[in-house]
Amino acid sequence: MGGSGWVGSWSRDSVLQRRRRSAESYAALDLGTNNCRLLIAEPAHVGFRVVDAFSRIVRLGEGLGLGNHLSGDAIERTIEALRVCRDKMEAKDVRRARLVATEACRLARNGQDFIERVRSDLDLELEVVDRQTEAYLAVTGCASLADPSAESIVIFDIGGGSTEIAWLDGKAGDAHSDPCHRIRAWDSLPAGVVTLAERHGGVNVTREVFEGMVSEVTELLRDFAQTAAKASHARGFHLLGTSGTVTTVGGIHLGLPRYDRRRVDGLWMRDREITSVIDRLIDTSLEERAAQPCIGRERADLVLAGCAILEAIRRSFPSDRLRIADRGLREGILMNMMREDNVWRQESQR
Repeated sequence: MGGSGWVGSWSRDSVLQRRRRSAESYAALDLGTNNCRLLIAEPAHVGFRVVDAFSRIVRLGEGLGLGNHLSGDAIERTIEALRVCRDKMEAKDVRRARLVATEACRLARNGQDFIERVRSDLDLELEVVDRQTEAYLAVTGCASLADPSAESIVIFDIGGGSTEIAWLDGKAGDAHSDPCHRIRAWDSLPAGVVTLAERHGGVNVTREVFEGMVSEVTELLRDFAQTAAKASHARGFHLLGTSGTVTTVGGIHLGLPRYDRRRVDGLWMRDREITSVIDRLIDTSLEERAAQPCIGRERADLVLAGCAILEAIRRSFPSDRLRIADRGLREGILMNMMREDNVWRQESQR
């Protein structure tokens, strides 16, 4: 199937029967190093309408920063989250799904064993995507938030085990055009919030420790920064970030009493505003970070590693504007499946 069709135990005949009688629901699952996320949606006149969603921190890649083996506890946590996702897809009568796994499964010695366990226990087919595919899906998922007048942007996705980054050159097309045609350079850095925090420590992060993380990521960025050196000189250039790190920075900046996607997705932040939030976080203890409603205890030891990656990108590509996207791989997967099925062309012909 190549990950592009519905993956479950139904026969071909039953799938065709489901397609005739049900709404055209699509599902996209992103199993990362830190999170398991599911999005179920139906095509709309422009884009799609979300009908269900699920997100759980599973820390599948826990320990990968120090080794290359998925732990038993991490596997069990993830299996339980995937079981919830399977049940939701069944309940919503999903027509077509794509379920992708990223850095943790790419790196781990027992990654394939885990994939087989998921297939055996849950009858779900996880597709381990390569780094280029991951980068392109991230671009597809959030490029619609780019300033339409910008002639160059740098998009990045800070993950748990890796960070994807791409330079898009030229003006955007219409709402349904593929933004990947604008990609002039991309890279996948072997540094994410989990792996970086495990290497440097995420509990007691001094400014010296923070700068050490920034220096490591800056070095990893060097080749991409040289290739995309002209990006920041183009008219309207800005950064566009998607990840828990940037949405957290946005939520803290807004002073939200609890995280609110509607207020954060699409938020513009100025360079000085980002610096202010990062400086405040560096000066906090683990307990203070855990008490912050836009962080929480499960991510308190990871947020500064994410900020270090963000800081390295900002220093490599100076810009007074960053747009924050609470969208990414799942949205990219959905857009691609619907584009492949010509759903918007069919809609326009009705």
